Amino acid sequence: MLYYISAKEAAEKWNISQRRVAVLCAEKRIEGAMMVGNVWIIPSEAEKPVDKRTTRYEETRRKELKPFVKWVGGKSQLVEELEKYILSSKGVCKRKYAEPMVGGGALFFDVLARYSFEEYYISDVNPELINAYNIIREKVEPLIERLQDMQMTFLPMDASGRKYFYYSLREKFNRLSLRSDTALEKAADFIFLNKTCFNGLYRVNRKGLFNVPMGSYKNPKICDEENLRDIHEALQKVEIVCGDYTLSKSFIDEDTFVYLDPPYRPISETSAFTSYNRETFDDEEQRRLAAFIKEITDMHAKVVLSNSDPKNINEEDNFFDELYQGYQIKRVSASRMINSNAERRGKIKELIICNQEE
Repeated sequence: MLYYISAKEAAEKWNISQRRVAVLCAEKRIEGAMMVGNVWIIPSEAEKPVDKRTTRYEETRRKELKPFVKWVGGKSQLVEELEKYILSSKGVCKRKYAEPMVGGGALFFDVLARYSFEEYYISDVNPELINAYNIIREKVEPLIERLQDMQMTFLPMDASGRKYFYYSLREKFNRLSLRSDTALEKAADFIFLNKTCFNGLYRVNRKGLFNVPMGSYKNPKICDEENLRDIHEALQKVEIVCGDYTLSKSFIDEDTFVYLDPPYRPISETSAFTSYNRETFDDEEQRRLAAFIKEITDMHAKVVLSNSDPKNINEEDNFFDELYQGYQIKRVSASRMINSNAERRGKIKELIICNQEE
């Protein structure tokens, strides 16, 4: 008969923290470990895994999932820091995961690949982005076929040919309204434009028209079919919603981990990029978001929020310190990734705000 011990007992047996045991279980590195309810149990005869934290992205994890688009404010560089908040101090994770401002989904896709939440919820106000998520989930093979055709057509072209192709497709993308009969075409065009436009920006003007110029990539990977198929498989268990983050309240409860990644509060005129859509995300919107976080905190959900740190340029600017007084506020280093001048993509401080202990 197979006997099991708790994560706490395993931690004492192996002389490591209970949290570390939970991480090893989540990474599928303890053979036979399983989650019962929201706690891990481990076979009593299981051996302590070799510590491979310096090479955490290796064959022991499930299929690696990468964002299928580049996105302003993408959190790829902060994923490891943000994941420290997923497990509680006792090494227990919540049952449900919600990311109501998913964007490119850097954290979301890593969570899908590494953790086993029972329910997932993502949303965004950008209808083109959410349409792409839905098409990948429902019609990935026709999408791949379209992207492959565009890739085979675009890459052999000279500079003038590429320019004509890009701007013609951009004009068509803006002209074509998003409907059920155009959803596949719009998703393919959306991904193509993201892979070939300047720095992977998604920006619209006041009329809601995509207006980013073509980038100067030599050999952009327009169709990553393996990643798209892996995402397609993973999204089958995810609720996908197009709309305001407040709609997630019906999904969120005390057993939910919530990550919110709003358009960052600008810390300078040159960083004032909030035009993911036609609406602006100003200080009043930041306050509305804080009020929502207070609501779901009262529901006992665990909430993590990231944002810019205004103290990068003004030590006296206490906007977020005052707005989230009583919450844990951690300042971490990050890089500006989207800037026309590569030399200006330097290190800055960003905020990770949490309503519970890390």
